[in-house]
Amino acid sequence: MYHHSTWAIFNSTEKLKIRSICNNKVFHLKIQNTRWESTSHHHNKIITAATVQSHDNNENNKNIKKPVINFTSHTHGQISSLNPSLSIVSDSDSDSKKPLQTLTFSRLIRVYRDLTKARLAALVILTTMCGYAMAPMATDLTCLFATTAGTGLCVASANTFNQLMEAPYDAQMSRTRNRVLVRKLISPLHAISFGTITGILGIGILSAMVNPLTAILGASNIVLYTCVYTPMKRVTIVNTWIGSIVGAIPPMMGWAACTNSLDLGAWLLGSILYAWQFPHFNSLAWNMRSDYAKAGYQMMVITNPALNSRVSLRYSLLLFPLCYIIPYFEMTTWWFALDSTIINSGLLLGAFRFWKNSNDKTARDLFFGSLVHLPVILALMMAHKKNWRINDQNDDLEDISLDIELKNINNKIDEIN
Repeated sequence: MYHHSTWAIFNSTEKLKIRSICNNKVFHLKIQNTRWESTSHHHNKIITAATVQSHDNNENNKNIKKPVINFTSHTHGQISSLNPSLSIVSDSDSDSKKPLQTLTFSRLIRVYRDLTKARLAALVILTTMCGYAMAPMATDLTCLFATTAGTGLCVASANTFNQLMEAPYDAQMSRTRNRVLVRKLISPLHAISFGTITGILGIGILSAMVNPLTAILGASNIVLYTCVYTPMKRVTIVNTWIGSIVGAIPPMMGWAACTNSLDLGAWLLGSILYAWQFPHFNSLAWNMRSDYAKAGYQMMVITNPALNSRVSLRYSLLLFPLCYIIPYFEMTTWWFALDSTIINSGLLLGAFRFWKNSNDKTARDLFFGSLVHLPVILALMMAHKKNWRINDQNDDLEDISLDIELKNINNKIDEIN
């Protein structure tokens, strides 16, 4: 008998695919009526009426008038309680028997694009480039290109290994069930090879063409994302805070690439990205809470929805002082404090509405607001950056002028003597 992973029922009428062990025919189990039962640990949804329908139109439907399956967020539903000759199968189980498709070069590129989560990777690269641009003396384009390429390859590696580890759970979520590994477009060995090669190339480029510190940060982020954050998602809600650290490191990599150090500016940029992660992800998680429950992920939105919205509001507030500290340490002019207040207020308003009344609309508004907020705040930061290079040149000119004056004074003293 095939035992499906984690099940969760959310609608009053659903269809599950089942297969007979005796003759291997495929049936559909149509759930007609359900009721809730509560225990001390979780809620169970009990199927009280269902219809088993064969693909063979000549067969009669089998109507069940009693509770047949007990689905919970922590147990496995077994069709044997309905009929000993039937077992549940999932779409991914059927797909696992399909041969791998032949990939053309153009299709393989699309597969790699999906495997690396190209949109997410682009956002990470953007924050890395901002970190480089905000650093003093950021004028070396070769170093910038190497940093961008190395970071992109590290992100590709981390996302690939993440999808490898989560493929069984992605198959249960509507948002991720079409990912390349779930659909068996490439083999796990192919994905492992791709993730390993991109990781080695990314770290190698950062080490050879940038500096060892940036390479260490890139390698650390791969390990943190794949070996800590990914498995922790199924254990504790602390995974969200770990994931925010992962998102905070890329701008620090950009700063380190330019300065070969982690100065205060690097930590401030990382802190802004760290705080931004919470209203962004928590609002996204709200509209995915049913999927997360099906896959067995431990998220704030499932275990404590009030905490989920409250944390979003807290970290939206934290963005205000962080943006005020940046001009205080002369990374930008004070105009950035004014402009950032306007932009942060928009995000705060969305977070407040989400906290006051958490629903699909307020969550969606906050999520899309966060997508606008980040590039705007980074662009304003770079636009208001103080030109440290000119300031350093002026300081050098003042030192030279002072030296010349001192020499002239010494010459006059020698003439008098």
